[in-house]
Amino acid sequence: MKLLIATDAWHPQVNGVVRSLEHMAKAGPALGVTPTLLTPQLFRSVPLPGYREIRLSLVTARGIAARWRDLAPTHVHIATEGPIGLATRRVCLSEGRPFTTSYHTRFPEYLAARMPVPPAWSYAWLRRFHGAASGTMVSTPSLERDLAGRGFRNLMRWTRGVDTDLFHPRDEPAPKALEGLPRPLFLFVGRLAVEKNVAAFLSLDLPGTKVLVGDGPDRARLEALDPAARFLGTLTGQALARIYAAADVFVFPSLTDTFGIVLLEALASGLPIAAYPVTGPLDVVGDRGVGVLDQDLRAATLAALDVPRERCRAEALRYTWAESARQFYANIEVAHARGPAGLSASRRAAFPEATPDTLSRAGEG
Repeated sequence: MKLLIATDAWHPQVNGVVRSLEHMAKAGPALGVTPTLLTPQLFRSVPLPGYREIRLSLVTARGIAARWRDLAPTHVHIATEGPIGLATRRVCLSEGRPFTTSYHTRFPEYLAARMPVPPAWSYAWLRRFHGAASGTMVSTPSLERDLAGRGFRNLMRWTRGVDTDLFHPRDEPAPKALEGLPRPLFLFVGRLAVEKNVAAFLSLDLPGTKVLVGDGPDRARLEALDPAARFLGTLTGQALARIYAAADVFVFPSLTDTFGIVLLEALASGLPIAAYPVTGPLDVVGDRGVGVLDQDLRAATLAALDVPRERCRAEALRYTWAESARQFYANIEVAHARGPAGLSASRRAAFPEATPDTLSRAGEG
């Protein structure tokens, strides 16, 4: 398999989409796959207003077709619904080529948090975007049920993993950034943006100290909400892993995430979770005894202090990036065998393999 992965989410962004695709690309060769990523680094781009770390690529179907000519992929996966994803989708449709997509972000809720755009309008657009795919990958059972109820079809399950060698309980002194802070330490890790609902965490009346790792356009406003909270900025690797292991509870206030890889990182570090009972926490935490889900986030946070840390670690060991990659590539094979979405078997057979010439023509439309 020569897989083309089209994604608008890439470095310098630090998020679950980027981490997931990195792991999929890394695992590909061992599974007989040669993955190539089309990212904003390959095209001229401009920063998204309000999110300078997110780049909007100035790309067209013609630009994608020109690169496709050299790559000659046998399979295509479109990871995001941005300019690169849209242009790649257009080329696939022009050629009658099957492709898969993945649903990473509750974009309708994110957009509604910033602008007066009814989520129903955004879902209609997303349904059209993903409806052209032979398979759309979703991360959890609750998300699958939700999207199916909204009319999405050809849904396929793709779970996530965690590096349990990096994220693990540590019997060592707290990192310097946490020295002297009153306990317990309540930790948030993620983008500091309105859709993450961080203000709900900062508004809680809790003992000890609130610690936040991450950055984003909402940081100044959030720092003003709770001057006693400790903001550490963006951390990765061992520096991040040590913060997880030193904390007492991981607080996940988001109402819009589709999964939350940070939940797995927390559990792998032996850190119990407090969250709302919504998609993501319902699937990762559920009733497994590794955290507390409650509409009263303060009650959940305080109750999570009593969750055994060893139980959290044991639950995280169920998630591996190897299994995630196996699901990902198996889904692509199954979806590719279906042929282009919405076509009968006879019409699928009528589409020839793509050639450089036809791809160039697709880019001219």
